[in-house]
Amino acid sequence: MILLAPWMLLGLLGLPAVWWLLHARPPAPRTQSFPPMRLLATLAAPPPDATSAPLWRVLLRCLAVLGLVLGLAQPVFPRGQGGLPDADCLIVLDNGWAAAGTWSQRIHALDGLLDHLARTGHTARLLLTARNDALDPITVQPAMQADMLRSQIDPMLPRAWPADRLAATHALTTLAGQGWRGPVLYIADGLATQADTGFAAALAGIGPVHDMQVPQSDIMLLAPPASGQGSLATRLRTVPRDHPRTGQLRLETATGGTLGLLPVNLPAGADHADLAPELPAELRNKVDHLALEGMAGPAGIRLLDERERQRPVGLIATGSSDTPLMGSLFYLRRALQPAAELREGDLDTLLARPLSVIIAPDGTLGSPESRKKVAAWVRAGGTLIRFAGPLLIQGADATDGGGDTPQPQADPLLPVPLMAGARELGGAMSWSRPEHLAPFPATSPFHDLDIPADVTVSRQVLAQPATDLDNHSWARLDDGTPLVTHAALGAGQIVLFHVTSTAEWSNLPLSGLFVGMLQHLIDQASGIETPAGTTLLAPYMALDGDGTLVAPPAGAQALRADAFGHTAPSPEHPPGLYGPRNSRRALNVGDDPAALAAQPAIGTVSDLRGQVADLSIGPVLLLLASVLLLADGLVSIVQRGRQWRGLAALALCCAMGMTAAHAQAADDIPPDVPRAALETRLAYIVTGHAEVDDVSKEGLQGLSDYVNARTSAVLGHPDGVTPEHDDLSYYPLIYWPVTADAATSPARTAALNTYMHHGGILLIDTQGQDPATAPENASSYTGSAPGTAAALRRMTAGLDIPPLARLDSHHVLSHTFYLLHDFPGRYEGMPVWVAQEGDSTNDGVSPVIIGSNDWAHAWAVDETGNTPYAPVPDGAEQRVTAYRFGVNAVIYALTGNYKADQVHVPALLKRLGE
Repeated sequence: MILLAPWMLLGLLGLPAVWWLLHARPPAPRTQSFPPMRLLATLAAPPPDATSAPLWRVLLRCLAVLGLVLGLAQPVFPRGQGGLPDADCLIVLDNGWAAAGTWSQRIHALDGLLDHLARTGHTARLLLTARNDALDPITVQPAMQADMLRSQIDPMLPRAWPADRLAATHALTTLAGQGWRGPVLYIADGLATQADTGFAAALAGIGPVHDMQVPQSDIMLLAPPASGQGSLATRLRTVPRDHPRTGQLRLETATGGTLGLLPVNLPAGADHADLAPELPAELRNKVDHLALEGMAGPAGIRLLDERERQRPVGLIATGSSDTPLMGSLFYLRRALQPAAELREGDLDTLLARPLSVIIAPDGTLGSPESRKKVAAWVRAGGTLIRFAGPLLIQGADATDGGGDTPQPQADPLLPVPLMAGARELGGAMSWSRPEHLAPFPATSPFHDLDIPADVTVSRQVLAQPATDLDNHSWARLDDGTPLVTHAALGAGQIVLFHVTSTAEWSNLPLSGLFVGMLQHLIDQASGIETPAGTTLLAPYMALDGDGTLVAPPAGAQALRADAFGHTAPSPEHPPGLYGPRNSRRALNVGDDPAALAAQPAIGTVSDLRGQVADLSIGPVLLLLASVLLLADGLVSIVQRGRQWRGLAALALCCAMGMTAAHAQAADDIPPDVPRAALETRLAYIVTGHAEVDDVSKEGLQGLSDYVNARTSAVLGHPDGVTPEHDDLSYYPLIYWPVTADAATSPARTAALNTYMHHGGILLIDTQGQDPATAPENASSYTGSAPGTAAALRRMTAGLDIPPLARLDSHHVLSHTFYLLHDFPGRYEGMPVWVAQEGDSTNDGVSPVIIGSNDWAHAWAVDETGNTPYAPVPDGAEQRVTAYRFGVNAVIYALTGNYKADQVHVPALLKRLGE
């Protein structure tokens, strides 16, 4: 045992005084003559005074004093390993992603090291081997006392990128050049790098090295899958160990829900395991990321982007579609199997379920009825991919009419008119040779694909020459004739390959280019843009050291589109999501192709887990002394015959103590922790206009009181927030009033995008109609808000807002709590806009509600409890409806679309019965 305040033991000198005082005898009784003895006879005799305290009372009080003195002396029991240096030292800490799995153990070990330094009175310098997100260079920090260093290390988190031991080597060399020498405490992450040799030499140049590691710690990461596997497939890479390991892979949604679990088994000595989860397409496309259970940090997370979603693709089957090497679907099936959910069957069977793309080989759309059904499906937004062939040529011949003037095409599912017959390129009766493909134009969805030199076309269907043929051509041959043409039909699109889907007319189906072209067409059908390789994609969300998506750090930079998949994360390019919605890319820790290997030992090796913080028994001794003193006081009260009075006084003291403790606990809440972290609150965005902000506060207070009185939700007082500076994650709903001078900033836009991405809802209110955009038939009761239309466009520029639709009585928001048909505020008659139902973002919950009805004034309640602003035209009745809309919005923000799920219960039960 070690005493941190040994001078407090001087208090033990008072024990003899305590013993003497407790054994002191009272003065001897004295005889006093007092005549009225009769009065004295009627008095009760007082209890006799003891000549001395009993032995057990003396021992009790001495033990209390002893516990008090020893507790104040702060005794501790060192529990760490021995052999630590008793001198000023250098602490080197690996804080890259490989240390995240055992980060808590490292912090506990550092606490033990700092306790040792504090006992011995020495200082320490700190070197972190991973750069911070501010892109500062790696340097050795100046010497600090243990307590100051502890306050810096305890709240620290690992970085989401690897340790840079090369830069750490330069920092060590600089320190050695300054002449500083001393022992080195190296807390390693156990992962080898190419700079380890020079790093070990630089450590040894400072002084003796104590290498502290976690033996056989699991270092794993989720990497891209091997080629040819499904969209959810991944490769688990790890440092080999001499024992088998097991685990689980979680398939999680963006809101944290688990859609599936896959067992993971790693044999002894294995360095990787290929994992291929299987889910139905409806569930598979809801998977936001893969998470390795038990592996903390970004290495155990693999984010998925839109390229890895599998879309349902229908293949219209024919009688010979299954013939090996010759069937019309043989090559299509193999090209699309890894990247799409394939559904095969006749046209009616395929159209009975939702589809993104329909692929029609030659001869599958011969009847007018089938073409009519497919045309209606395309007009509704579908994508049809057709392939040429002999039957398509016969149709072209039949509609040509045999004359000099071609007749109009009867087939509406062709992007361009076709010429009769087929063009032969090469062969025994031809002078020409098979043609190669020309480079894809910049407007083509195939522009980023490389064209193999051995892909040729020996036969094709020619398009009729036209002035706009170039606008419809996505791929051409070297002679300029179209190979792939397209045209819009309604909200959808028709694409035609001027060759067959087999290798009969071209060897294109035998190449990897065919796979890439089909994948790009499916992606385009799903609204995914394919940026050029040189396009810079800005960071949207980043993974922090805990593996949580947060706003990107200030030093994050854009990354080229062609760099994803083989770029190692760094402070400049942290792991996360990049780019706009339709071309979003994911950068993961596992994209780094470097091999994983165990780090060689440096200096004297010890087990990190054996170094723990000291055990302090001072608080226990003080508590024991307090209990003994309290027990002595109770005994004294009972012996004096004033039990009830004494117990009441004791109860009063305890009550006062508990009240003080409660008040102290409330005061112990750090000032930087917002009250919204302790209770559910609504918030409003501060505009800088005192009148607008006061109304927003009064309105949300009135709505909170109304919600508390009529629902089971309990809301606190509303808060005013500034998105650039405040943490918005505590608030389920934020009210944003629009003012004519409203502006935005990149920081505000990023904060609001993060808020909406994690399930928050913005209620944007222009508080009236801008006369510049008001329709001629606008209601006379519509408030005027000049300049708010332009301000709304400025405010929402850059926000990740999905397509909007007008709120009606069928939307889940209109029946979340009350059944509503109108959504008025202070004014009525203006539309309210929400995200279209069916959007998969945040499980279908709209991230924004946009309107102009001025709800804050309708909800507002002043300090006297009155409602100072009258709704027009219906007064109190309209205010009640406005409150009910507010209740629906709050419940919608708290519970999501649970009402929408209930609406589908009858349909689900009916389907189960069938």
